[in-house]
Amino acid sequence: MVRHPLSRRRFLCNTATGTLGVLALGSLGPGALADKIPKDSALKGNIHHSVARWTFDFLSLEELCQLVRRIGFSAIDLVGPDQWHILKRHGIDSSMCNGAEPNLEDGWSDKSFHSALVDSYRRHIDLVSDAGYKNLICFSGNARGMSPEDGLANAEEGLKKILEQAEKRGVTLHMELLNSKIDHPDYLCDNSAWGIELCKRLDSPNFKLLYDIYHMQISEGDVIRTIRENHQYFGHYHTAGVPGRHELDESQELYYPAIMRAIKETGFEGYVAQEFMPDRESKEDKKRSLESAIKTCDV
Repeated sequence: MVRHPLSRRRFLCNTATGTLGVLALGSLGPGALADKIPKDSALKGNIHHSVARWTFDFLSLEELCQLVRRIGFSAIDLVGPDQWHILKRHGIDSSMCNGAEPNLEDGWSDKSFHSALVDSYRRHIDLVSDAGYKNLICFSGNARGMSPEDGLANAEEGLKKILEQAEKRGVTLHMELLNSKIDHPDYLCDNSAWGIELCKRLDSPNFKLLYDIYHMQISEGDVIRTIRENHQYFGHYHTAGVPGRHELDESQELYYPAIMRAIKETGFEGYVAQEFMPDRESKEDKKRSLESAIKTCDV
C-alpha cells in the first residue's frame, strides 16, 4: 500500500457516513444485470467479475462504471449508500456494500464496539435490502491482546444480534479475511480456520467469509486446497498479486487461472472482485491493467 495515495482504510472511513435513501430496483444478483452487459463482450460468463472501488480511485465512479461496462461486466465492490445512485444510473451492481463499519480495527470481536456496530449494521442492512442489493461487508477488528477464542466468542455474541434481521431482509454479511503480517497488524480474522469456526458457530446462510486470495496467500498459502475443501463458507472473493498487491501478471507468485478454475469447479455463483493496485504510470495503462486482470481470471 505504500505507493498508493489512498489506503483502503482511509477510503472506507471516507465513505462510511453516506446514508442516502435509495429506491430499490428489485433483487439484484450476479446474473440479474446480464442484459446490461455489452452484447459483443468476449467474457465467458463462468466467473461473475467485479472490481473494488478504492483501488481505482484515480477514476471517478462515473468513469469506473463506464470502464467496467466497456470491458464487459457490471459490478463494483465497496461502494456505500451515498453513491449507489451512480451505480444504478449505469446499471452496475453493488456487489459488496460497505459503510456500516466504522473502520477495519474496531470490529465484532471486541464487545466494547458492539452497541455502535449493532445500530450501524441494523440501519445498513435495511439500506442494502431496500436498494435491492445482497452483500454487506464486516470485520473482526483487532485483537488488542485478546485471545482468538475470546474473540470468537465475542464475535458470535455480537453478530447474533443482527443475523435474524439480515436473514429476514435477504442480506448476507461477509467477514473479510485479512493478513496481519504486512497490511493489517493485529487483525484477528487473519486465517481461514478462525473465520470458518465463526461460520460454524453462527450456522446461518446469511453469514459468510470474504476470502481475499492476496491476504490468505500471505497469511497461510495453500489457496486452492483451502477453496476446494471449504468453499461452502466463502461467499465472495478478492484478488491481487503477491507480493506487492499489484497486477495479476508474471511478476507475482500466484497463478490465477488455476485458482479461478478451482473456484468455478466448486459451483460458486457469487462475485470475484479485483482488488489490486495498478502499478503503472499513465491513467490509460492503469485502466488496461483491469482489462488484463479480468481476462486472466475469465476461465
